[in-house]
Amino acid sequence: MTEKKSETSKSFIHQIIDEDNKSGKFGGRVHTRFPPEPNGFLHIGHAKSICLNYGISEEYGGKFNLRFDDTNPTKEETEYVESIIEDVRWLGADWEGSELYASDYFDQLVSPGHDSLRLLSLLASYSPSRDSAPSWSACARPSATNSS
Repeated sequence: MTEKKSETSKSFIHQIIDEDNKSGKFGGRVHTRFPPEPNGFLHIGHAKSICLNYGISEEYGGKFNLRFDDTNPTKEETEYVESIIEDVRWLGADWEGSELYASDYFDQLVSPGHDSLRLLSLLASYSPSRDSAPSWSACARPSATNSS
């Protein structure tokens, strides 16, 4: 006999997804991922994460990504990438054939940070006339030796 889980017996993750779907948040889409760092072999904790994330995507008719968190691609070993792909497949997960790599998105991730730094640099170098508002440096917290 199969019964639908009651709201109270569902995990908090399922409850959050159900609430988001009811409210229309994310347009009813469920998109999960497994983001391993390709610097070693997988362990049992990784297997649990793969099964949880892939299972949820399947249960809700969503998508699942295998996205390598290769923050330093020059030091990552292809041996680990290939092993992880093989292990994820062995567990039955399907990511529609194209694994993703965080390093492919570095420009998109870094650009907003650079823009923010440029803006802060402009604000820090702004020096209005003495008759107007105080300069950026005047807004800095006074040091203990500089207080009056």
